[in-house]
Amino acid sequence: MTKFKLSMLTLALAAAGNSSIVLAQAADAEAKAQEEAVEVISVRGFRRSLQESQNIKMFNSSIVEAVSAEDIGKLPDVSIAESLARLPGLTAQRLNGRSQVISIRGLAPDFSTALLNGREQVSSGDNRGVEFDQYPSELLSGVVVYKTPDAGLIGQGLAGTADMRLVSPLAHGERTVAVNARYEWSQISALNAGADDNGKRFSISYIDQFADNTIGVALGYATISNPMQIERFEAWGYADTADGDKVIGGAKVFANSNLLERDGFIGVFEYKPTDSFSSTVDFYYSKFDETQRTSFIELPLFWGGAPLVNPTVENGLVTSGGYTGVKGIVRNHGNFREADLFSVGWKTEFKLSDSWDATLDLSHSSLDRTDLILESDAGTGPAGSGALDNLSFAMSDRGPIFNSTLNYADPNLIRLTSPQGWGGDIIPGGQLGYYNSPSITDDLNQVRLSARTMLENDNFDSLEVGLNYSNREKDKKADEFFLALPNGALSAPIPNIAGTTSLAAFGIPGMVSYDPRQLIDTGALVRVRNPNADVLIKDWNVAEDVVTGYVKLGINSRVGEIPVTGNIGTQIVHTDQSSYALAASGTGINVSSFRIDGGDKYWEVLPSLNLNFEVGTGKYVRVGLARTMARARMDQLRASQDYSFNPALNNSQATPEQNSPWSASGGNPALRPWIANALDVSYEQYFEDSKGYVAIAAFYKDLESYIYDQQVIQDFTGFPSGGEVPVINQGVATTPQNGKGGRINGVEFTLSASGAMIMPELESFGAILTGSWTDSSIQSNPNDPSTPLPGLSERVANLTFYYENDGFSARVSSRYRSDFLGEISGFGNGRDLRMIEAETVVDAQISYSFSGRYEGLTLLLQANNVTDEPFVRVEGDDSRRVIEYQRYGRTYMAGLSYKF
Repeated sequence: MTKFKLSMLTLALAAAGNSSIVLAQAADAEAKAQEEAVEVISVRGFRRSLQESQNIKMFNSSIVEAVSAEDIGKLPDVSIAESLARLPGLTAQRLNGRSQVISIRGLAPDFSTALLNGREQVSSGDNRGVEFDQYPSELLSGVVVYKTPDAGLIGQGLAGTADMRLVSPLAHGERTVAVNARYEWSQISALNAGADDNGKRFSISYIDQFADNTIGVALGYATISNPMQIERFEAWGYADTADGDKVIGGAKVFANSNLLERDGFIGVFEYKPTDSFSSTVDFYYSKFDETQRTSFIELPLFWGGAPLVNPTVENGLVTSGGYTGVKGIVRNHGNFREADLFSVGWKTEFKLSDSWDATLDLSHSSLDRTDLILESDAGTGPAGSGALDNLSFAMSDRGPIFNSTLNYADPNLIRLTSPQGWGGDIIPGGQLGYYNSPSITDDLNQVRLSARTMLENDNFDSLEVGLNYSNREKDKKADEFFLALPNGALSAPIPNIAGTTSLAAFGIPGMVSYDPRQLIDTGALVRVRNPNADVLIKDWNVAEDVVTGYVKLGINSRVGEIPVTGNIGTQIVHTDQSSYALAASGTGINVSSFRIDGGDKYWEVLPSLNLNFEVGTGKYVRVGLARTMARARMDQLRASQDYSFNPALNNSQATPEQNSPWSASGGNPALRPWIANALDVSYEQYFEDSKGYVAIAAFYKDLESYIYDQQVIQDFTGFPSGGEVPVINQGVATTPQNGKGGRINGVEFTLSASGAMIMPELESFGAILTGSWTDSSIQSNPNDPSTPLPGLSERVANLTFYYENDGFSARVSSRYRSDFLGEISGFGNGRDLRMIEAETVVDAQISYSFSGRYEGLTLLLQANNVTDEPFVRVEGDDSRRVIEYQRYGRTYMAGLSYKF
């Protein structure tokens, strides 16, 4: 018989899960191992993490993937997102050099949910997708990703559900203090004057038990200061010359210096005086501050009217040449984010009777976030005056490399001004920048009551019923201003110059660098509020009241001689959603606005079935059937509308479909959710003595609908028309609508194997290989059927080699994802979808854990992005037409941990 060692952490994770049979199976296996007097060898480090994850996967009634901590305070990677991205079917998108958001099975983050100890969490972004860098990996004991749901999984996503777990101090069973300290630095030195290029990470965890192991306490603190330098290029696009060749039409060359600072705290307090009663309070708090300093020069080239000279053309692309009379804009921008995330839960388990157990779970999750996106402009003089540049360029794999005749680092040459006169309709002579400070609050309250009883039945071993109520309210406020010089001046010297920022990566030696916040604080620039309608409609509130009732039967049966376990059940979900915002029209003093409300109520029935067939020792065939849903994005549910009334069309020729004086665009608070019917099949074989496993899975999701921007006829009765009497009150509005769905399907493979499978002498070696292939028929943009599904990489692969022996540990990991349509921040911090090129990211680390006198001490050295893989976007199918290039360089980390 296959023998598997189950640790207390495995049992704790199983107990915290939603499966009705996980805990029972795990406990039975533990008891059998004790009865057979199996010799247990203590396994530590990365192999311990793999075995814990394997046990969780094997004993769960659903199809899951898991990541477990190597030890207290030590997940296998430096961030949760990086750990999750190594699991089959999961991918991470790098934003500002770090993995931040997760896609599951080819669907964007909007289609999955994140839980903390089984409870849904708010998000720091504008929508629902959780940004995982808010959660310190040092404070988590593990993450379980549910690919198939069961009826007891509240807050489940359509693509999957990631449940982050805190440690259970009573299950841990011993006093532990763990301290981790790391120092980090980057291959790229600080690019912006005054920026940091060295960082640190520190964490401490304390776990203990009292009162004869009836009271458990776990406390943790983690802090991080993580700098990142980015050499970056963006193209306006590629213009067509008179000869039909493509040429760079405009360019931006950047130097980014980012700094992420985060402090996180966790606390878990358990009280279990008897086997029939327990009560646990846990909390999590994170304070997140991010500073992004961006110095760059924007160069209007072909599309800016600059003459192209001396072009060299290769296969339809101008690969070198020059531009004369270029009026560049010297820009110093800053993005500053402050976010406070808090979560608390109180779970009490007790007996209702001799046969029924009950659970009452109360929780609250909230977020407060404020951003400041600050832009400031400078140049050689106002529009129509000042020195012009003559530039030569040569195309490279990172975009054009320039050679400039102007010295953009000369403070006597570069002044505060509006070189192109952009925004002159609001600020005479043109704006000198923009001040954008949106804020978000997100509050989620939940109450859950459930009851469970064991059954004496040949086919079913348990019955669970439950009711969950959640109330969520997300509120966004916009606060936007144009920037100008005092008293209508068109040009002024730059005060408080910080120094010179190098743009040598793209051929420009340097530029004047300064802190744009100081220009506001000292009054060098003044704010002029942007009153326009497109700003007013950015204020919105979305609220949801959701009641979920469920019933779930645990399956424990046989088909012939084959044991069958699993569960069957259903959720009945009632949603009451609403939104209020402004409908607005016009610009400047001609703006009109009024409050607009909307919403909808609906029911959904979500049945699910999970079957696990034990077809041999350590061999399982799993089948999952489920109907799943994902609610629409918050910005799609907003009631906001930017409308217009055109008097020139207010005549007898107007019809609702054509030539109507009315038109609008905005959100749709009556949107229904995405709905999918899913089939999953998996085969898993676990090798004896916990040497690893192999798994292959296939999935098929039939999305009944998808959400698109569509043109619909809207009734504008009651909307202001500027004193005109409308001939009709209907017109076309462009809003998100539920439309035609489609399928998404794929295959996933995992092999985790110890070298001992080849020969005993290789026991210290091991490898993990995962891969997935995903395909979809969904047209995310009906107006352009070639647009791929956001977040979908057709091919994903991960490979890890590791070695552990006598305290020494080494591993190298590589993750690959093919090109995909990713979400990035666009103009005004809005949402833009852009194609991102395929990438392979390689990380490596070595460590040594002492024994004897210094037992508990571990030294570590880590390198991330070893191959210096850039982030690249290109135009069309020509890899030479680079739209965006970001180089992050390698980052290194050295540190130690001590546990006692």
